[in-house]
Amino acid sequence: MFSHAAVALLWLLHFLPLPLLAALGRGLGLLLYRFAKKRRHIVQVNLALCFPERDAAAREALAKAHFQALGRSMLERSLFWWASRERLMRLIRVSGEDKVQALRDAGRPVMLLAPHFVGLDAGGVAVTMRFDIVSIYAEQSSPVFNRLLLAGRSRFGNQQLLSRRDGPRASVKAMKSGRPFYYLPDMDFRTKDALFVPFFGVPASTITGLSRLSRLADAVVVPCVTRMLPGGEGYLVEFGEAWENFPTEDVAADTRRMNAWIEDVVRTMPEQYYWVHRRFKTRPPGEERPYKKSVSA
Repeated sequence: MFSHAAVALLWLLHFLPLPLLAALGRGLGLLLYRFAKKRRHIVQVNLALCFPERDAAAREALAKAHFQALGRSMLERSLFWWASRERLMRLIRVSGEDKVQALRDAGRPVMLLAPHFVGLDAGGVAVTMRFDIVSIYAEQSSPVFNRLLLAGRSRFGNQQLLSRRDGPRASVKAMKSGRPFYYLPDMDFRTKDALFVPFFGVPASTITGLSRLSRLADAVVVPCVTRMLPGGEGYLVEFGEAWENFPTEDVAADTRRMNAWIEDVVRTMPEQYYWVHRRFKTRPPGEERPYKKSVSA
């Protein structure tokens, strides 16, 4: 349970300089790697499935690097919840925001395709400091953490946060009104609106919302990738070029294109992808569940 004591500790941490906070986060990540056995097992399975060309030692080194990045993201979230706008503008550099603004000025609805990298919250803060957006949040089991998450994601500007229960119509309406949609489609949500599409060569249950919603809203898809930089260098948020010839009439092909693009970005910083998620928990009929085996010490 996320307690009030944990909130107080996080609030205190946000006063620390980023190099020190990052070092503490890496240390926390190594502790998680050692003691969070279930999550370590999930990461190990994911890396074995996605990087079979790497030997066991290389994958284990990547797992440790991932937990260190994950630990950083957990502690550095305190900055995104409480640091001043001025400090955040220094810590989070942004490239390509003019591309989004030009599309908005032209009256085009925009979908920001934001994969699940550990720096995702930094990207969300950077976006909301520049645009009034719409995004979807998953309600958290801890009421304390849920309130913090909602407050943190709406502290700048006039943001519209939707629950997954709100359905696609609300998202489409918001995009048509001029709000970019900060869209995170690369998790296994066990929904009927999903197809099995390769992800690193493994069939992955993948929601088709990027294709469907961009068509419904007549929206342009703009990649939005957040990179956690080493040490105390902060973060870099990169808006890419708008996708051409998207969506098509083939929803499956559009979804394959999305996963292939995410793969390419993951390969540029594999330790920063959110490997603690059971990305392959939903399997085609008759296929064994990869996370089923017992967790070793």
